[in-house]
Amino acid sequence: MADRQGRFTWYELITTDMAVAKQFYTKVVGWRTREASTPDMAYTLFTAGDSAVSGLMDLPVEAREKGATPRWLGYVGVDDVDAAAGRVGRLGGTVYLPPTDSDIGRISVVADPQTASLAMVEGLKFGQGEAAGPGEPGRVGWHELLAADWEEVFGFYSGLFGWQKVDAEIGITDTYQLFGAGGQTIGGMITKRAIDPVPFWLYYFNTGDIDAAAQRVKAAGGEIYEGPIELPGGSWILRCGDPQGAMFALQGTRGSATAVSWSADWGGFSSRGRLSDTTPRGKRRTPE
Repeated sequence: MADRQGRFTWYELITTDMAVAKQFYTKVVGWRTREASTPDMAYTLFTAGDSAVSGLMDLPVEAREKGATPRWLGYVGVDDVDAAAGRVGRLGGTVYLPPTDSDIGRISVVADPQTASLAMVEGLKFGQGEAAGPGEPGRVGWHELLAADWEEVFGFYSGLFGWQKVDAEIGITDTYQLFGAGGQTIGGMITKRAIDPVPFWLYYFNTGDIDAAAQRVKAAGGEIYEGPIELPGGSWILRCGDPQGAMFALQGTRGSATAVSWSADWGGFSSRGRLSDTTPRGKRRTPE
């Protein structure tokens, strides 16, 4: 089994309408669904091929009453979730859900010192098909933190998960910092724009032709906030919202290209950070 320590290993959509979400993501991303509900909780698995890649659940009523909105939540694998949750407070973060046994594994939901939320899991019960590469269709190929100040918050993630800086590109007004775990580059961090109301994590799902994907998003009732935007290497991205407002992103190809060109060290994709300078004002939305 692949080493999951410090790597994103699971993703969960927490939403206000599971039925609509099932229809939307099966049409847009091409996932299938498999029921995994228990007497206590409705839960659906999204699958790519034979592998479960993410989950779907209702946003709890008490969370809605406190103002929580639909969102994607990423889970980072840890060897000891209780010890990791103890480090969160010492590093300046917040523990929203203390370590708890669940049908996913032993989990804890936390926030970094700038309020971006994510989760940790020990003993993940749903296999991700470890042999599949990050460029496989339907997988999450990239993880992006839009931080209040990435330089200030990086120490939190380094102390919590052991993430390391890999490379960075200096733009006109910002820096896009790549980070890695276990020798593999897995994402990037950038300081968000002032018009983006809160820090948050954005997850990129691999798709095929980006123009066809854009049409599917619109036809299924979603919104496109940015894109298609071309990246070095010939890949294209969309930043989108589903019918309930949860933010997600898609990466695909255009024209004669046949594969998403993700790579272990990311190469020229560090220039993704420049998108914050080129995006038309008022087009991006973020979770509240």
